[in-house]
Amino acid sequence: MANKEAMLAELEKNFSGSNAVLLTEYRGLTVAQLKELRRSISEHATYAVVKNTLTKLAAAKAGITGLDDQLAGPSAIAFVHGDAVAVAKALRAFAKANPQLILKGGYFDGKPLDAAEVGKLADLESREVLLAKFAGAAKASLFGAAYLFTAPLSKAVRTVDALRAKQESGN
Repeated sequence: MANKEAMLAELEKNFSGSNAVLLTEYRGLTVAQLKELRRSISEHATYAVVKNTLTKLAAAKAGITGLDDQLAGPSAIAFVHGDAVAVAKALRAFAKANPQLILKGGYFDGKPLDAAEVGKLADLESREVLLAKFAGAAKASLFGAAYLFTAPLSKAVRTVDALRAKQESGN
């Protein structure tokens, strides 16, 4: 009984400390494959095989709803503490290479996700790519603004130079 309570507390802590949760079914994967999967997402998430009843209780205690329907069969959860997009991409890539892994859904940004929505999450570009694109757009905007501000000055300088050259040639 104390062991179940400790497991429940640990699961609740994982749910509360995660910025996303991705549910999978791992039936048919070997221990070596599970180890490889854990390693592939370890930078951004922890992957745990869970008991469905304890998971339902822990999720409810953590204020996470909408997962009950997805918690059927052997379940494992990726508790994301980093980039949710990177973890979704890694899980999808692993599932392509190992069809036994099934993405069932998850919970992200305050709402439950079905398997298709997890796929859409995996289709997003990573945070780093989006930040780089934003930085590039901001830099281009700044260069454009700088050009607009300097264009009238350079035009005025060219006009003054032309007038001066005309006066010098005319005298």
